[in-house]
Amino acid sequence: MPIEEKLQSATKEIERKIKLALIEQNMTQADLADITRESRSEINKAVKGNNSRHSTELREKIYKILGVE
Repeated sequence: MPIEEKLQSATKEIERKIKLALIEQNMTQADLADITRESRSEINKAVKGNNSRHSTELREKIYKILGVE
């Protein structure tokens, strides 16, 4: 599998895990924005798998909040 396909697959898996956890906990991305004191757009970037340092750090916070590994 080419590298770009692996990256795309990994980002989709990140998004899927976070969205499932949100559903299970009856939460929205807006709720995450409130809890983390980040903008909704920053939460969305992190959930979508953006690879910036800020998004990566924010995902770590999101994983802890949602109990995702």
